[in-house]
Amino acid sequence: MTGSATTTRQRALGDYGERLAERHLVEQGMVVLDRNWRCEAGEIDLVLREGDVLVVCEVKTRTTVDYGTPHEAVGATKLDRLLRLATRWQAAQGLAVPDVRVDLVAVLRPRRGPATVDHVRGIG
Repeated sequence: MTGSATTTRQRALGDYGERLAERHLVEQGMVVLDRNWRCEAGEIDLVLREGDVLVVCEVKTRTTVDYGTPHEAVGATKLDRLLRLATRWQAAQGLAVPDVRVDLVAVLRPRRGPATVDHVRGIG
């Protein structure tokens, strides 16, 4: 498979996972404020509100755990970047929210069977 086809397939898988994660979070009562917000420092997959808490959500989608679980893909460096991006997002929106939380939604989409969604609150 060519690099371009691999990139297209990975992007489609990521988009699928983000849609599934968003639906799951909205069903849990969260309100979506932004999707795929970008700046030169990086990207936030989903920005949501849960009550008075601003939730920055990282979505990781995998088809297999052969190279690790989606959970293992978010370490301390990624968490620090997400917290910095949350501050940047607030500044861009003209907001200052005192309670910010980073969540992870891990989506496992096997070749056969249904996808699973695991929402981990407050990974930091």
